[in-house]
Amino acid sequence: MKPLFKFFSSLKLTVVLLTFSMMLIFFGTLDQVQYGIWHTQKLYFESFIAVWAYPEQAPAYNQLFWLRIPMPGGYLIGGLLFINLLAAHFTRFKMTWKKSGIFLVHFGLVLLLVSELMTDLLSKESQMPVDEGGRSNYSQSHRANELVLIDRSHPDYDSVHAIPATQLKAGKEIEVPNTPLSIRVVKYYPNAEIGRANNNATAPQSPADRGAAVKMGIFVTPQPVSYADDAINTATAYVEVLSPEGSLGTWLVSNVIDERFPPQTVQAGDQSWEIALRFQRQYYPFEVELIDFSHDKYPGTEIPYNYSSEVMVHHQDSTKNQKALIYMNHPLRYEGLTFYQASFANQDRTSIFQVVRNPGWLLPYVSVLLMGLGMCVQFGMHFFKFLGKRRQV
Repeated sequence: MKPLFKFFSSLKLTVVLLTFSMMLIFFGTLDQVQYGIWHTQKLYFESFIAVWAYPEQAPAYNQLFWLRIPMPGGYLIGGLLFINLLAAHFTRFKMTWKKSGIFLVHFGLVLLLVSELMTDLLSKESQMPVDEGGRSNYSQSHRANELVLIDRSHPDYDSVHAIPATQLKAGKEIEVPNTPLSIRVVKYYPNAEIGRANNNATAPQSPADRGAAVKMGIFVTPQPVSYADDAINTATAYVEVLSPEGSLGTWLVSNVIDERFPPQTVQAGDQSWEIALRFQRQYYPFEVELIDFSHDKYPGTEIPYNYSSEVMVHHQDSTKNQKALIYMNHPLRYEGLTFYQASFANQDRTSIFQVVRNPGWLLPYVSVLLMGLGMCVQFGMHFFKFLGKRRQV
């Protein structure tokens, strides 16, 4: 047991882990060109094992295509650093006044590692576009998708039955919760091009026999997934809807077949559901009303120097209603969410908010304050000790 404890508390392990961290950052930066920031973060920093592959666009790819470099991922390095720091404390440090500064610095570092893990596991980001004079009670992701069946028969609310797109695998059958229906996935494309057949081109054969694909002659061409930070992949699927009585037909659904198109409706007896594949939504017990959007530019140019949104939050509990002005570097914090002014659209008539839920948002600030305080205490004690020796001389 002692050799194991000695290994995890060793300074050599710390140096090795920091070296691997530098390697991870280096190769992750190289792959950022190919995969973008978001996907690179998943591959390298939110994984236990990462593998760098020689990129196709690099020189001599035909000779070096086989090159693969495995390395520990961010979760593995961070977890081992956390254990190493705790083990070193138990082994080398005793809680005395002279060591209080070092203790504060190390405790702040531990808190920083914990906050990063909490952010990776618990934080969620989405966007909420709101038209001027309009309201919205949901935000949506532009990366994650969901297959939904919506029951609009109730006069006061809609019942939404959602299936994450990560479950849509060809040949898989999925029961729709709280309905007599199930879904059999015929085909699923993470990215595709949607087109309409014309007389001059032969359209690929479509397995759909219901809905928009049949009425509008829509066909699908699979495309490679794009990892660019500003790219939006067109997730598309052919799904067969099954009821206890048998098949209700095969439908084409896609996140670009949205509210601009007539809804696709599945009928089973006296009950009906709208079926759609859309960006994953998060609903809230309040509505955000956009009262006014301002887009200020430098005089004589089209360069923006500020854009801001005056909003009113209408909560189901009217005592929680709140009016706010959201602008750059001045977000609205409400009900555990942070609303940032992210962008705008529709000729300055639509404001787009970045909605972030991060339960551990405060921990990095606390950890930095603790580390700063610890360094001040430690260097302060040495400074005053030095001054005392000079007076004696």
